[in-house]
Amino acid sequence: MTFRSPAMAKDITLYAVAGDRGTLLTLAKDHKIPIPFDCGDGECGSCLVEVELLSTNKPYGIALTEKEKEMLRQLGKITPAEIENAETNDMPPRHRLACQYFVRNEDIAVIFPGDETLPKARPALSTAVKTYKGGLEIASVEEFLGYAIKVEEDAAIHFEELSAEMAKVGNTEIAELFAKLGEYSRLHLAEAKARAGSTDVTCYIPGDHVWPTLETPERTALWAGDPALSRLDALKAALQGEKLGFEFYLTVAGHTKNADIAELANEFVKEESEHVAILERWIEREEAARKAAAQA
Repeated sequence: MTFRSPAMAKDITLYAVAGDRGTLLTLAKDHKIPIPFDCGDGECGSCLVEVELLSTNKPYGIALTEKEKEMLRQLGKITPAEIENAETNDMPPRHRLACQYFVRNEDIAVIFPGDETLPKARPALSTAVKTYKGGLEIASVEEFLGYAIKVEEDAAIHFEELSAEMAKVGNTEIAELFAKLGEYSRLHLAEAKARAGSTDVTCYIPGDHVWPTLETPERTALWAGDPALSRLDALKAALQGEKLGFEFYLTVAGHTKNADIAELANEFVKEESEHVAILERWIEREEAARKAAAQA
């Protein structure tokens, strides 16, 4: 089965073990596929996916439960014709709940939106945001882009160094997590550079002395490899850095008197807010998985 989502850098294909009667959501969780979920019991609809049959064979018949049918109806993801086909011929609809879908011997594509399920509210800000200005007023778009390039490049380097350190001490899971976060920062860096275009903004890239803590805001409190560091603790550390980055851009947007800077800064605010929400969602899933494991 191939998983597709804008929340992932590329499609991921997995092969279920013959005879495995686990759900699609269980398989996804086991392989760190970020299908959103909350209850895991068909009550909330957060794990909605679209299932596309890749083989030419007719899909296997399945008795769709009333719980799943009703939730799909409430979400507007099942048509009257699909309901009739499910009730009469046991043919599954196009949309399913991953927690209710049992893996079977067929090739499928599993498509899920990812970011559309994230909370829309902005994260809470620290009290420092009212006064934090990065040491000086940003006076031009070029200067703002210089700051953005510095923030994103430092974040990328920081995560990449952490990934290497974690790999050295054998904490491969966290090494992979930090490598992925480094990739996200590299994408932001590329976007900031693209915004600058042919304009040389190197003279506007600030030194460490302009930051209140002498380092750019998205760096975490971590600095060395730790073989005992858990995924949950790593995510929380990354979240702290992302929130500080969010606050930096929000402060620029809120304090500048230049409309062009404010517009550009608000675009970075939106992106950072999405990254904060993604990390918060990952943390929620990790905590839910730990709770479920403890109760098992």
